[in-house]
Amino acid sequence: MGRLEHVNITVADPAATAEMLCTLFGWRIRWQGEAIHGGRTVHVGGEGDYLALYSGPPGHAPEEATDSYTRRAGLNHIGVVVDDLSAAEARVTAAGYAPHSHADYEPGRRFYFREENGVEIEVVSYG
Repeated sequence: MGRLEHVNITVADPAATAEMLCTLFGWRIRWQGEAIHGGRTVHVGGEGDYLALYSGPPGHAPEEATDSYTRRAGLNHIGVVVDDLSAAEARVTAAGYAPHSHADYEPGRRFYFREENGVEIEVVSYG
């Protein structure tokens, strides 16, 4: 069976986004360096999976999607599993983000927040 190894997303500042994700979720930078089309990429995550955070060359201005849920190939959200949802929400709030759409559902609990690049992150706990 295959497994998801990584997702590659375009962000304004890969280093800043990686720092935020490491702070909120305890991840680490796995690799960073030059990337396709003169851009830069930072891989951030754990041992078996990661996010590739890409930015094009200086001066490159990617299009901004207005609604990922209705645009084909849009990124709807990134899901992150945590052991302690309350502690994760406290870190997200302390970092200046606004948690929203809290829900208890079978089999867990969750909330969402949107970060500087417009990427929505779902934080979920199954414990």
